Amino acid sequence: MKPASLAIRAAFFGIAALMAATSARADALDDIMKAKVLKVAVPQDFAPFGSAGPDLKPVGYDIDMANLIGKELGVKVEIIAVTSANRIPYLQTKKAHLVISSLGKNPEREKVIDFSNAYAPFFSGVYGTKEIAVGKTDDLAGKTLGATRGAIEEQEISKAAPSSTTVKRYEDNNATISAFISGQVDLIATGNVVAAVIAEKSKARPPVLKFVMKESPCYIGLNKDEPKLLAKVNEIIAKAKSSGELNKISQKWLKADLPANL
Repeated sequence: MKPASLAIRAAFFGIAALMAATSARADALDDIMKAKVLKVAVPQDFAPFGSAGPDLKPVGYDIDMANLIGKELGVKVEIIAVTSANRIPYLQTKKAHLVISSLGKNPEREKVIDFSNAYAPFFSGVYGTKEIAVGKTDDLAGKTLGATRGAIEEQEISKAAPSSTTVKRYEDNNATISAFISGQVDLIATGNVVAAVIAEKSKARPPVLKFVMKESPCYIGLNKDEPKLLAKVNEIIAKAKSSGELNKISQKWLKADLPANL
C-alpha cells in the first residue's frame, strides 16, 4: 500500500477513534439505562443531607434526591457513602455517575466537573420566634441575637448589624441551639442546617427564617462532557420543583420550604 494511502487510512481510523471516545464520554446516561443501575455518591457524615440511620444505611436529603432521580429514570440506585474529601475523586474515577453530597459550586470545581441546577438550599440566615417582626438587617436595631463564635454567621452579623444590636456569642453550635430553645435569645444567626436541628429538637419553639444573609446552594456533580445525563438530571430537578416533590424533601429534612429563588 502506498504511503499516501496509509496516511489516509491512519487519519480515518484516528478520527473514528476520537469520535468513539467522545461518544463514550457523552453516553453516561445510555450506560446507566443499559445497566439499569445509577451509582450515586452521597454524604455519610453530614446530617440532615446524609448520615447513617438506625440500621446504619445512609439517610437524608441527598439520599432521597438520589432515589427520586433513580425512580424517574426507572433504574436501581446504588448508594455509595463518601466523605467531603473523596466525593469528587469517586466521580472522576467513574466509581459513581453522580455526586449528590451537599456540593457547592466554585470556579476551581467547575474546572474539573460539571454541575446540575441547584436542588437544595444551603444558606446562612437570621432566625427567630414567629412573633418577632424582622425582615432585614436594619430591623435588628435594639434586639438581642445569638451566634456561634467564629462562625461565618457571627462574622457577617457583627459587620452588618446596627450598633445597637446585642450579639451574644456562644462557643459552639450546641450552645447556640440551647440558648434559643431555652429562650435566652429570641433571634439567632446560623445556617439552615442548624436551624433544621433546632426545629427537630424544639417543636414548641421552632425557628422561623427572617432573612437570608449568604446563599451557597447545593448542586449535583457530574463528569465533564456528559450532556445527555446533565440535561436529564436538570429535567428531573425541574419536574420535582414544579410538582412539589422537592419541597416535600426540603420540609422533611430541613423543616422549611424551598426558597422561591432556588
